[in-house]
Amino acid sequence: MLFDSSAAASEIAFMLGGQWDGCNSVVLSSSDKVAVNTAANLVGASWCNQSDSSALLARLSADELMKRYAAGERNFANANLRCAVLVEQNLSQCDLSYVKLSLANLSRTNLSGVDLTSADLSDASLSEANLSQASLYRAFLNRVNLSQANLIGANLRKASLNDACLLGADLTEANLSFADLRGAILDEATLSGANLTGAKLTQGQLPS
Repeated sequence: MLFDSSAAASEIAFMLGGQWDGCNSVVLSSSDKVAVNTAANLVGASWCNQSDSSALLARLSADELMKRYAAGERNFANANLRCAVLVEQNLSQCDLSYVKLSLANLSRTNLSGVDLTSADLSDASLSEANLSQASLYRAFLNRVNLSQANLIGANLRKASLNDACLLGADLTEANLSFADLRGAILDEATLSGANLTGAKLTQGQLPS
């Protein structure tokens, strides 16, 4: 069963003696719809059977995210944070895999060591953000603003960076293998030690 937040899934797994997967899924030995509905109502959650479809997660507000982060929660996988304003916040070492962050503003935010695997960051602003050692494997970064961002040691393998702005970004030792960089602005970017094996680039795109 899939719930609309990882926090709700954790609580319901505890109440009903189920197995929580650390995200928004709970496995129960028997499916008692009345018991599940009762538990879900208690925590204000919605749910669906995993066989129905993937759960449509409710939008998580920036305030709620930071409140939960301050309380020690680090797993926000699959969260819907589209258009969130998270300027100059600290979200280091979070699991933000598969999150929706399109059109979000994360300028100057600390995202060091964050797992952003397959996250959607299209049209987001991450100017001057700290993404050192972050995992952006297969992330969608089309038209993202990463100007002056710290991407030292970041994993951008197979990431989509079409028309992204990487002006002055530090990509030292970053893994850009098989990334799609067509149309990306790389002027003044630092690429020392970066792995560009199989990366898609247009002629003359790399800084001289």
